[in-house]
Amino acid sequence: MRSLQSALAATLSFIASFAVAGPTPTSSHPPSRVAMRSMSDLQIAATIPIGKTADWVAVTSNGVWIGSTGPDAVSEIDPQTNRATRVELPGEPCAGLAVDNDSLWAPLCGTKHTRPQLAKVDLKTRTLARTFDIGPAGPEGGVAVGAGSVWMITDKHGSLARIDPISGSILQTVHVPPGSYNPHFSDGHIWVTRVAGAEVTSVDANTGAVVAHRITGQHPRFLTAGAGAVWTLNQKFGTISRIDVTGGRTLTVPLHTPGFGGDITYAEGRIWSTAMPSKVPLSIVDATKSVVLCQWKGEGGDSIGYGFGAIWLTNYHAGTVSRIELNDLAAECRTTNADR
Repeated sequence: MRSLQSALAATLSFIASFAVAGPTPTSSHPPSRVAMRSMSDLQIAATIPIGKTADWVAVTSNGVWIGSTGPDAVSEIDPQTNRATRVELPGEPCAGLAVDNDSLWAPLCGTKHTRPQLAKVDLKTRTLARTFDIGPAGPEGGVAVGAGSVWMITDKHGSLARIDPISGSILQTVHVPPGSYNPHFSDGHIWVTRVAGAEVTSVDANTGAVVAHRITGQHPRFLTAGAGAVWTLNQKFGTISRIDVTGGRTLTVPLHTPGFGGDITYAEGRIWSTAMPSKVPLSIVDATKSVVLCQWKGEGGDSIGYGFGAIWLTNYHAGTVSRIELNDLAAECRTTNADR
């Protein structure tokens, strides 16, 4: 961990880079539509059964992890064979997964008879290492790892807990706006979306200081980072917001995919998103030009990840994950509106 002096200097520099103390107005592209392709026409390299449902994707250097119910578990897919190894959990993995060098972290929702917990899975032995008696504020949240800690929102009031990855004890509690649930670590900061409103909060991961709040589209839930920006998937109207991390400017791109659930990730200069209720399991956005390139309609979707040259897309209700090679997607998406 950096010294307090250097951490403070970095925080002040980061704040100054935004040039303003409050949120900046959100600008957006005019609504536009791209030609919808059918999921049935998409070339799928493999479809892998996971459980009764399949949700949440986390990628390591060795494999791809998927959460499930029926049974409550996380499963690692070997990218060489597409075979899955299951690790059963003592509760439902109800929120986004996160990984560090040694462990996979899975928030578990409680029931009438059990408390919410945080599961720690050993990546080397593929076994449940520990469960900690600290759980997520609710389903569809998430967990993040960064600056030597695990980060998770633990209640509806916006309590962001900094958790020791060894003992599971809470080292620090950072207060972000109520209705915030989903954290993401990027470049020394924890970014947290407020699904109850229309903003994202950045927190210095070394000091725990709240740095800034930035306006997004309505009801931002899932988020990712890439191409010099933080990106949020906004559920109210089915849009994506791009927040410039150096200038603070926000740009919102319409996807026309409103509804609960969904997911978003960055890879290879593109933003990849999925939205199950709108029956648009896959959308691709150019991360440089902030324009929608391609969309596919049909059944499936709900969570998405990238690794080993492929997009991994779950079909929640079918309990499967599809492996779609990036080269095949590029061929499907040759005609785009990026240069229009």
